[in-house]
Amino acid sequence: MQVIHLEHISKQYPMGTEIVYALRDVSITIDKNEYVAIMGPSGSGKSTMMNILGCLDTPTSGRYELDGQDVSEMVDNELAEIRNKKIGFIFQSFNLLARASILNNVELPLIYSGLNRTTRKERATQVLTDVKLDDRLTHKPNELSGGQRQRVAIARALVTNPAIILADEPTGNLDSKTGDEIMQLFSDLWKANNTIIVVTHSEEIARYAHRIIKIKDGLIESDTVNDNPVFV
Repeated sequence: MQVIHLEHISKQYPMGTEIVYALRDVSITIDKNEYVAIMGPSGSGKSTMMNILGCLDTPTSGRYELDGQDVSEMVDNELAEIRNKKIGFIFQSFNLLARASILNNVELPLIYSGLNRTTRKERATQVLTDVKLDDRLTHKPNELSGGQRQRVAIARALVTNPAIILADEPTGNLDSKTGDEIMQLFSDLWKANNTIIVVTHSEEIARYAHRIIKIKDGLIESDTVNDNPVFV
């Protein structure tokens, strides 16, 4: 079952009198329960790809279907609703609210979904239990280690049961041991039938994925199956 379908996606930016092509005629399909790494150096177009996949930006041309919906020409408020319901974001910098408990941080996407307080608390508690933080529900982010804060961010991404989990350099602010633990958690999430897309410049992080898409100069340079993913 297709979750993502990009068809002839291009993205252009005007730079003075010139046009910069961030993506050029990109077409890919990602199925449900795939674990994909999108790789590329700085300036390759991978960040533009992530922004389009995450409905943070729209393509200049082409068609993007997410979970059966054409999102390529949606306006801002429609894209915001799609982001809340269909996409779980995990960022390098965690993006947690410093003054809120981790339970409240994880509940936040459910407030925008309109769920009542009891249901929000039950769901947030469950996903925090799933990432082994059920003994930290009332703690603030600054009372947690970097690895624990990333687990909170993962729980927040999971709480709406999104179509995809989109992670941008998820171990960038972590030491190598903690990074390995977080990547093992991603493998566990994949085993639980989640669709995972990790955007990274790191070959080491990409090795955890089952499919590696490399971007260079706005083009798909390669799209290969990783027959020996780490920790699977």
